[in-house]
Amino acid sequence: MIQKDTAFYSEGSRLEATLYYPDDVTEGGQRQALVINSGYQGFNEFYPKMFASRMTERGFVCLGFDYRGMADSEGEKGRVLIEEQVQDVRNAVTFLRSQEDVDPRRVGLIGWGMGAANVILAAEKAGDVAGVASLNGFYDGERWLKSIHTYDEFQKIVAEVEEDRTNRVLRGESRLADTFVHYPLDPATGDYVQKELSQVYGFGHPTRLQFTESILDLKVASVVANLAPTPLFLGHGEQNSLHPYDEALSLYASAASPKTLYTIPGRHNDFMFGDHPEFVLLCDRLREFFDEAFDISAAPVRSVSA
Repeated sequence: MIQKDTAFYSEGSRLEATLYYPDDVTEGGQRQALVINSGYQGFNEFYPKMFASRMTERGFVCLGFDYRGMADSEGEKGRVLIEEQVQDVRNAVTFLRSQEDVDPRRVGLIGWGMGAANVILAAEKAGDVAGVASLNGFYDGERWLKSIHTYDEFQKIVAEVEEDRTNRVLRGESRLADTFVHYPLDPATGDYVQKELSQVYGFGHPTRLQFTESILDLKVASVVANLAPTPLFLGHGEQNSLHPYDEALSLYASAASPKTLYTIPGRHNDFMFGDHPEFVLLCDRLREFFDEAFDISAAPVRSVSA
């Protein structure tokens, strides 16, 4: 895999990025390409790079980037809003489609974890993406938070979010809190995060409580039907206790696109290692999905809602 450091701007913030090329890339011609998006913490160095290492072997040019405020990308540290990350994804697509060695009609999106919702929202707005793959995500923020918290815990979260909203309005500041204060990790995911992700530069910075309000507002089911006819791939671990499998089933039922539901025999990220057989198999299924999506309709023509 050939790597080229680069950058692009998202609503005024310079985002650090990397273009990943197959080893056999040659001058001239245009290739199919993917923007690979990480989850909550949004670092290119881990999941985007991991997927790129396999997808470039399968002939794709890939782009990975750090969301605004993450690692060395510009933006306020600790400010994590889903709606702003969606803007970052849309701008990453625009950047990738502008590259001379990329076929702008054959650009797809992969989103992992929280990024799974981001890519659907970005593609539904943009209308210039040929295929979308959402992996191990959650798609209704309120429903998801209720599923991983007790009733009393959830009511406390709602009260804290309301207090923080009042504080932002009256004093202009959202409180910084522990990275996972409202996003508790199950034991298996917590162990993986500690061993693998915690080593990534910039990981674990405190996050403003406004992030939880952004989660509560997330309702992907209300827009996923508008994604059609762009093909949609939903991949999800059947034992995922961080983002339950029902999240994928619910969104699959709401989607009007040509759609694929791929069940992974695993949890959230117990198979997320570059050489793990299930990860390799997932990348094979993604290659098949995007090859077909690009062949059928490189850039679906549809009206985009205002």
